Amino acid sequence: MSNIYIQEPPTSGKVLLKTTVGDIDIELWSRECPKACRNFIQLCMEGYYNGTIFHRVVKGFIVQGGDPNSDGTGGESIYGHTFKDEFHSRLRYARRGLVGMANADKDDNGSQFFFTLAATPELQNKNTLFGKVTGDTLYNMLKLEDGLVDHNERPMYPQKILRAEILSNPFEDIVPRKIAKETKREKTKKREKGVKNFGLLSFGEEAEEDEEETNQFVQKNAGKAKSMHDVVDDPKLSKDALPIEGSNTRSDDEEELEEERRLALVKKEPLDDDDMEERRQRIKDKLQLKTNETKKLIKTETIEIKEELSDSDEDVLLTQEQERKIKSEKKRNEIRQEIQNLKKQYQTEKRQRENLGDKKTEKSKTDEVNANAAENNEFIKNFVDEKVKYSGLKTKIPKKRG
Repeated sequence: MSNIYIQEPPTSGKVLLKTTVGDIDIELWSRECPKACRNFIQLCMEGYYNGTIFHRVVKGFIVQGGDPNSDGTGGESIYGHTFKDEFHSRLRYARRGLVGMANADKDDNGSQFFFTLAATPELQNKNTLFGKVTGDTLYNMLKLEDGLVDHNERPMYPQKILRAEILSNPFEDIVPRKIAKETKREKTKKREKGVKNFGLLSFGEEAEEDEEETNQFVQKNAGKAKSMHDVVDDPKLSKDALPIEGSNTRSDDEEELEEERRLALVKKEPLDDDDMEERRQRIKDKLQLKTNETKKLIKTETIEIKEELSDSDEDVLLTQEQERKIKSEKKRNEIRQEIQNLKKQYQTEKRQRENLGDKKTEKSKTDEVNANAAENNEFIKNFVDEKVKYSGLKTKIPKKRG
């Protein structure tokens, strides 16, 4: 282990990070990695890392931070663009407590950095190694590894960089940049014109002024019937009458009056039988049309009401009593259905039994007929006797031994 420390070149530059786990001293190899060290010192000087978290923890490997977005996607260098990797033959990822630049690809360094938690030779000549954690503060840095981490290598309770202090600055020419803060424009509020409320009570001089104003208002509007629009006297409200759609079309009452007038004229003038019949037919047709239309309207309305009820039934929360009733009704229906099924089953079984009984009776009848025929016929009787005789002999024959 001592050989590693002997091989490493001397440091020049020191930064102290104040974190939630304690102080972390970082010494920098400013001669070997000038771009990375200048970038790190100036960002610390400008307070760029203040309040940022260590957003990535890979246990036994690295702890990563320095991203203002806190998700590994942000951060930029002091140069306004990414800068090149810097490698040195004497700087190697051979132990814990080393500080390197985090990058996504070759020469893609910004503001993010990491601490090593063990030897990481796989990062050699891939990530710029520009510093090391020194003294007992190494143990504070190792505390960053503690705690729960999710499947995205993100700590559940991330630690934070509170602020950074430059203890030794090897770059005397560094001047912190002035970051222009966005100035919020003050919104000028428009004062609304006051409206006098005549419904409120007031006292003293104010009451006298109010009384004068009310008297003027009463005199101005005396003997005039005013609508609410006129009383409010609001310029935003329209005083013109709105045109009603379909006002040109005659109403049903007007049509009926006209029909009555026409009938009155008809009564005065004598009509032929054909004309009378024609008029009766016309009136009947009109009445029929009206009844059909009303029926259609009623049907559509009932359908809509049913649909609304069905929709509302789904949404309405039922009370305990209603739920109990519904359950009991459901149970009754189930029992009724079961009884019906049992009845059907019983009926089918009954029919099957009756069919079997009919078949048996038919068989017995046929047997009786055969028996009667055998008694009457000598040949059949002899055949039956012979059959019985030889079947009895067959049982007496001894079985063959295997």
